[in-house]
Amino acid sequence: MKREFGKVAVLMGGNSAEREISLKSGQAVLDALLQRGVDAVGIDTAYDVTQLTETHFDRVFIALHGRGGEDGTIQGVLEHLGLPYTGSGVLGSALAMDKYRTKQLWQGMGLLSPPCALVHADSHFTEVVEQLGLPLMVKPALEGSSVGISKVNNLEEFAHAVETASQFDCEIIAEHYVSGLEYTAAILDNTVLPLIRLETPREFYDFAAKYSDTKTSYICPCGLSAAQEKALQDVALQAFLAVGASGWGRVDFMVDSAGQLGLLEVNTVPGMTDHSLVPMAAKAAGISFDELVLRILATA
Repeated sequence: MKREFGKVAVLMGGNSAEREISLKSGQAVLDALLQRGVDAVGIDTAYDVTQLTETHFDRVFIALHGRGGEDGTIQGVLEHLGLPYTGSGVLGSALAMDKYRTKQLWQGMGLLSPPCALVHADSHFTEVVEQLGLPLMVKPALEGSSVGISKVNNLEEFAHAVETASQFDCEIIAEHYVSGLEYTAAILDNTVLPLIRLETPREFYDFAAKYSDTKTSYICPCGLSAAQEKALQDVALQAFLAVGASGWGRVDFMVDSAGQLGLLEVNTVPGMTDHSLVPMAAKAAGISFDELVLRILATA
């Protein structure tokens, strides 16, 4: 294995709002590679990227979440350096990071996604509510891990939600809230792993539900029939490929009470701790965490 992969850089940390999660993902990946005998080195890109040019690396495992690591920026640097890396390329990374333009593309292809609109502090909130209906989800278009996201149940909450999202210096979208069941589809080398159904006692699957609330439930097998699950997996893969994503990633979506699917977003560098969703789905498919890391690295 050491001969096959050569020297591997594991990029983690960075300067995004998801820095702390990235450090945990990167350390878990690094530990798994070292455990399997791979010559791997961890690099926190917030402090040091010169090591990528000063040391000969054969491959790069990107464990960076959010802007700077998941938006095509580091991918462009690695392309310039001629270093093979895990995950999506420049275009797929940049497009998937932009929730608004991802949704525009899906809707243009006839893939179902909750209707949305760009909003800002001076928007006519009454008109947006008339257009999209209530409740709404207001979120920064370029953030992940539910950072800066709010649920708007009435017109009076709208301005505060926009103010919260505006702290992240990017476009803001208001999206019709889909009441139903939330699922996630992990994708590895064009294969969709078993779906996971997410349940939380909180108002929605927010940052706390993802990372600290012990009452969050992850149901896998997800409870659907084999035919239903296969149909949703097929749509998830189509949505993933549509934005130019490749290698590995995750597609999140809702299914309402009528069985209608609503695509939410694509994650091109999902969490990789032993409690994250992609490793959870891999485990259900009989793939250990260490083996998952090696399979992702093999796609570089």
